[in-house]
Amino acid sequence: MTDQRPTALIADDEPLLRKQLTRLLAEAWPGLQVVAQARNGREAVEQFEAQQPDICFLDVHMPGLSGVEAARFIGRRAHLVFVTAFDQYAVQAFEQGALDYLVKPVEPARLADTVARLQDRLRAAQPVHDAEALLEQLAARLRKDDGPAPLRWIRVSVGQSLRLVSVDEIDFLRSDEKYTLVAWRGDGGKASEGLIRTPLKELAAQLDAAHFVQVHRSVVVNLRAISHVTRGLNETAHVHLKGREEVLPVSRSYLHHFRQM
Repeated sequence: MTDQRPTALIADDEPLLRKQLTRLLAEAWPGLQVVAQARNGREAVEQFEAQQPDICFLDVHMPGLSGVEAARFIGRRAHLVFVTAFDQYAVQAFEQGALDYLVKPVEPARLADTVARLQDRLRAAQPVHDAEALLEQLAARLRKDDGPAPLRWIRVSVGQSLRLVSVDEIDFLRSDEKYTLVAWRGDGGKASEGLIRTPLKELAAQLDAAHFVQVHRSVVVNLRAISHVTRGLNETAHVHLKGREEVLPVSRSYLHHFRQM
């Protein structure tokens, strides 16, 4: 452990809950520095990559990418604390594993216990436990139980006509001024393009996070369409697609998607 103050990230889609947890942490652990806040799982991963905090407080239920899925990206690089509304299944799973959790509304006494455990781990420089199997189990449960199913079809304007495109056929999506450009494989695998009025940010939240990832603020790509990824300068990269000439930029904030490729 270094002599620097420990740092933390708080991710919750409710601003008031982020503010409350920040206040409670300031009271329970004055030496902790909250260096980043996020409104959803995708932002949590981006902020983690940018700030590299020691501890991540992640709301389990967040739009787009859940806190559990965000934790899978973060892995063993930080101590994880999940914040959840009471869910007997989730609480039992956390108690059986190496993960800590807080139940909403967060009570000061429970938070004090969590803080004490985290302080002990940091003082002892204990490695972060590998909880990949538990996180996968929780992520699968959340995907099954949470809200509507991911988007399956998109209505795309092609010239004067309207096409119904399967999401599975999409290679990538890119912001195009007031529209979003959709690139997919048409009949016989032919590369096709069209436009929709839905903003990329709104569309990305409806896609299956297991297959579609944001690689740039203006680009979302289907992982199944990727041929290979080449590294560039200044921690950037480029995505090459199967059977397409387009090369998509990967900004520094999204490189974590391809660290294992």
